[in-house]
Amino acid sequence: MKKLIAITSLIAFVAAAFLIQQSASSQNSVWKAKPKRADAVRALVVTGGHDHDSEFYSVFDDDGINAVVDPHPAVFGGDIRKRADVLVLYDMMKTLDEKRRKNLQAFVESGKGVVVLHHAIGNNVDWPWWYEEVVGGRWLFEPVNGKVGSYKHDVDLTIKPAMQHPILKGITTFGIHDETYKDLWISPKVKVLLTTDDKTSDGPVAWISPYEKSRVVYIQLGHDRNANLNPNYQRLVRNAIQWAAGKLN
Repeated sequence: MKKLIAITSLIAFVAAAFLIQQSASSQNSVWKAKPKRADAVRALVVTGGHDHDSEFYSVFDDDGINAVVDPHPAVFGGDIRKRADVLVLYDMMKTLDEKRRKNLQAFVESGKGVVVLHHAIGNNVDWPWWYEEVVGGRWLFEPVNGKVGSYKHDVDLTIKPAMQHPILKGITTFGIHDETYKDLWISPKVKVLLTTDDKTSDGPVAWISPYEKSRVVYIQLGHDRNANLNPNYQRLVRNAIQWAAGKLN
């Protein structure tokens, strides 16, 4: 896991404007966002607390997803239930103040979807409701029962489906160059979607949380451009967003 840094609202806004919103004209840019369908899922993408490549935003370049980036912690400063169908977390903040906790909890308890990506497993590690009930896992910054979270960069992984599920539509066994996590706390109640046999990993790399009021997915993959530009990873995240929004069954 890379060194934690603060990502300013300005940087996130510029990245989002360039890579998610439509470019000014095809003459001025070689990249242009795909037109969005009228029924596109409104995805609110939360960044902050951890650096990331600009290629991350390519994951949302899909006509069925209308993504808007709003950095942590400002995004949770008000009621977000009317802003989005699905919350996509790619931030990493160990704690959240009480006011913002209430806004986040209100969103989740309203039945809105949540997709937690990669290092966002390090969010809210002092909030048991969040990591036990909602996400079904957490990063161990401090030793628990003799274990502490570890990571390894630049690993060539073989990823295998662990079950049949709409999120895995079009996805079979695939390879990816990514980062692995080991010695996380993972709830025994999660439904594992994808696994790897790599020794630097706990095994599960994607799961459905045990939370019953909304659809919540955690995907451990997604460290840098090597993952973000991988077609299988892109399909996985897009499927997860559609499923979390209740549009993929």
